[in-house]
Amino acid sequence: MRFGDRMEVLVTGGAGFLGSSLVRTLERHGLARENIRVPRSRDLDLRRWEGCVAAVEGVDLVIHLAAKVGGIGYNMANPGSLFYDNAIMGVQLMEAARQAGVAKFVAVGTICAYPKFTPVPFREEDLWEGYPEETNAPYGLAKKMLLVQAQAYRQQYGFDAIYLLPVNLYGPGDNFDPASSHVIPALIKKFVEAVEGGAESVEVWGTGAASREFLYVDDAAKGIALAAKRYDKPDPVNLGAGFEITIRDLATLIADLTGFTGEIVWDTTKPDGQPRRCLDVSRAEREFGFRAKTGFEDGLRATIGWYREHRT
Repeated sequence: MRFGDRMEVLVTGGAGFLGSSLVRTLERHGLARENIRVPRSRDLDLRRWEGCVAAVEGVDLVIHLAAKVGGIGYNMANPGSLFYDNAIMGVQLMEAARQAGVAKFVAVGTICAYPKFTPVPFREEDLWEGYPEETNAPYGLAKKMLLVQAQAYRQQYGFDAIYLLPVNLYGPGDNFDPASSHVIPALIKKFVEAVEGGAESVEVWGTGAASREFLYVDDAAKGIALAAKRYDKPDPVNLGAGFEITIRDLATLIADLTGFTGEIVWDTTKPDGQPRRCLDVSRAEREFGFRAKTGFEDGLRATIGWYREHRT
């Protein structure tokens, strides 16, 4: 798809963490800011059919980022609303886009769609080889249905819909609310506050044995923009950095970068989540030339610095 001055683009969730970075990235790719629509949930409820119809009117490209999402604790407390809200938003929006004659639809899924015991590194071909990890299955499956819909619509209607699978994101502007944040912002908040408060210990959920892969938010935005521009196939595509780190090593690294010298206490009564996460990222590089550029420690330093500067 060629980006042009007159192209109208809808970015759902465009005011959020990833969305804000994506909007800036699209501008760098030549799109005019006034042609990038960023609806706010308070003004346009995508859980309602009328909201979806209004959102896609006159649009050439839809990039669907909007999601209800959180960490393990939030997922365990809100499985029903996580399933319904994410499923209904995506399914209705894609159907509204198809009916409106939108030229391309980019569905941004989640790493949580993969089976709990997926062989590492996760290959797109393994996506249907089992049930997702229980604590995030309702969210993961709701987003996974958009892949089914995209492939079905391509087959029946010739609708150009693609599906991307980003790994856990982090970076400046992340969600640091302890009730719903993911692991990196949660740990940064804990360690920064421990340093400032002179705490001798910090408690972290789980055993620390689980591993995760993390992608810097600006790298993720670049990958989405490249896919929107260059990728037009039915197969899902991983977006990641191609490395993994255990939560124990991650906590130690963030403690070092924030200056915390006390004890890390592991609450083993809390769940670890999926045992391992690390993506095979070769398809993204092969199909649309995406490779993550930001070093992990550099990204963490930027995120810690942003949090210290912007928190209230």
